[in-house]
Amino acid sequence: MARLLVHVEGQTEESFVNEVLRDELLAKGYDAVSARIVGNARLRSRRGGVRPWPSVKRDIINHLNADSGCIATTMVDYYGLPREWPGRAMASSLSSRKKAPHVEQSLLGDIVEEMGDRLDPKRFVPFVVMHEFEGLLFSDCAAFSRGIGRPNLEPDFKTIRDQFATPEEINDSAVTAPSKRVEALVPGYQKPLLGVLAALEIGLARIRAECPHFNQWLEKIEALA
Repeated sequence: MARLLVHVEGQTEESFVNEVLRDELLAKGYDAVSARIVGNARLRSRRGGVRPWPSVKRDIINHLNADSGCIATTMVDYYGLPREWPGRAMASSLSSRKKAPHVEQSLLGDIVEEMGDRLDPKRFVPFVVMHEFEGLLFSDCAAFSRGIGRPNLEPDFKTIRDQFATPEEINDSAVTAPSKRVEALVPGYQKPLLGVLAALEIGLARIRAECPHFNQWLEKIEALA
């Protein structure tokens, strides 16, 4: 039986793994599924944002070395990802659908280079969310608005969603990133609480149907169970 550890960016992704993904992946054959916030994020006086790659890389390698039967993955947002992360700077010049795969391949390559023969590359499956977690919530605007207790916002969410081919393409500037759009409509938006409530209301099947890159990641993870 396989064990999966998801190295996540923050509390929202941690809750998403534990409350939305875990049961689905256990049903696919995993013996255990858990999330861990990377880079000692809980110890930081200032929360928010992912840690520099050397810190995250150390966490991942330590985990892979400590549990030879595990599979490790990541769940971090492309938006706000430090440019010093492998592949991130070059990804800026690529088309939307190529950005995350380029970073993911670069992360895998760096871990494989560091660990060499000690690692079966199948045991590390990097995943970068395009462009950030809130983008996934636009998979179902009616359920999104209900999940956060603001059903009146469905038309506003739908107006945003309809501008893009998929929710994963909602762009990532400091004004138009998915979370920035949500915060403009929902003052005081509490990402860890409301984001997960919305995801639960939307359901994993709907998110997978609307977000191809997210779905491809889960298909890879499920195949390894």
